[in-house]
Amino acid sequence: MNRLAGPLLASLILSACVPYGGPVMAPAPIPAQPAGGVWGDAGPLSPEEAARNFVTVVERVEPVAEALCRARTPGQNCDFLIVVDDRPRQPPNAFQTLDRSGRPIVGFTLALIADARNADEIAFVIGHEAAHHIAGHIPLTQRTAATGAVLAGILAQATGAAPDAVRSAQEMGAAMGARTYARDFELEADALGTEIAFRAGYDPVRGAAFFDRLPDPGDQFLGTHPPNAQRKETVRAVAARLR
Repeated sequence: MNRLAGPLLASLILSACVPYGGPVMAPAPIPAQPAGGVWGDAGPLSPEEAARNFVTVVERVEPVAEALCRARTPGQNCDFLIVVDDRPRQPPNAFQTLDRSGRPIVGFTLALIADARNADEIAFVIGHEAAHHIAGHIPLTQRTAATGAVLAGILAQATGAAPDAVRSAQEMGAAMGARTYARDFELEADALGTEIAFRAGYDPVRGAAFFDRLPDPGDQFLGTHPPNAQRKETVRAVAARLR
């Protein structure tokens, strides 16, 4: 389990520039009346509040994600490393990847941490990104990308394309292949991320409200993400079942 509190708090206080908002939210289950009488959902939290929220949520959600990972995927590396991308001017974003040893990494930009309105949003995003690893989405995407590249290359060669054109076709085929199940993977990660956040004691429905602040991908051709309304409905349905 990694320890983020000291360096993360310092990093956010020094790097973020966010107007002061409401008090730090307590993790769910949500009390009837929080300290100070407001939740702070109306606007961004202060850098200090955002940092404390993030550290608290990581400490609670990471062990839940790791336990669920070990239970569902025996033998898989479930030692999550949660990191902060503190490069300047990075947009709000979270991602999941693997290091060279296969250890799962979940990353957050400072902008995303600063933009979170409450702890539930951070908990849901951590759960969502951890779910990508638990569901094995990276190797599945790599396989579909490789298949797409091979098929596109064969078709290009069959038409007598030049080597450069074959390589371009392979690159396009890989990109198309990688997108084959992208939307399904996002919905699957939303569902499992809902369970992780819920089991950690947070409200995933409230956490999924951050979709309201994202551009809606709608039904774009070859889009990689489902419509926001569909994602929120997935979260609501899973949360209702868990409750």
